[in-house]
Amino acid sequence: MPRTRKKKIPVTNTDKASSSSTPTSSRTVIRRFHVLLKKQGQLKNASSANAEALGEIEREIDELGGLAAYQRMSSIGQGNDRGGGSEKVLIQWLIDMGLWKREAKGKLRLLEVGALKPDNYRTCISWIDNTPMDLRSRHPSIVEQDFLLMDEDENRGKWDIISLSLVVNFVPNPRDRGRMLCLAHSMLAPDGLLFLALPLPCVENSRYLTFDNLQSLMNVLGFTEVQRKWRKGGKMAYWLYRKIESDHKSLDEYRKKTVCRQGDRNNFAILLP
Repeated sequence: MPRTRKKKIPVTNTDKASSSSTPTSSRTVIRRFHVLLKKQGQLKNASSANAEALGEIEREIDELGGLAAYQRMSSIGQGNDRGGGSEKVLIQWLIDMGLWKREAKGKLRLLEVGALKPDNYRTCISWIDNTPMDLRSRHPSIVEQDFLLMDEDENRGKWDIISLSLVVNFVPNPRDRGRMLCLAHSMLAPDGLLFLALPLPCVENSRYLTFDNLQSLMNVLGFTEVQRKWRKGGKMAYWLYRKIESDHKSLDEYRKKTVCRQGDRNNFAILLP
């Protein structure tokens, strides 16, 4: 007897970005989106795409509410009642470095990739000139743009700071994640700063990536670590890197997956193109 597939009930079937969603439910939806988008990207890149499997994934993404629902959940997670967004970490680091004392130097040019709100840096308007950007803009002040499709020559050395907060992990393809970091290096001004924020399990519990591996990868790309913040049992990890000259080591070892740890791990990886 053929098995009937029970129709899933949409987790988010409303346009209201209500903050009544619990942190647990928000994280559950966001994690599910990450899984589905990764599978979607893998199937689209496969030489023999399985149309039926791809259709199932796209239907579930629609049932979850699509990209708009993901953005709502992420935005709710950045609310003041949830501890605010990761920009608070970056702002404090910049203040600690004395970069708020710009005087005649002009404002710091910040490119905020994956911005869900247009005013995350409103308290720093006197010393930060922020350009918020996202794949799908939720506000007229947020530029709708795919970072990976930006004109590299036009943006070469243009930005003092680039923020990739919960962006790299949202990219389905590991090589595109590496390309994103390469583009960030190219687009930063000399001594520019890269702010990177990832879910802690991407590094702490990955089969292919550890803290040491990530540091080596960033050094090869031409970044030196300035700040790092995470705690055991926490959910997030934050880094601040400064652009330097690449150490010119061979990139080959960073172009393929290498198992770092065995056991029950996730498959998050960053590979160079």
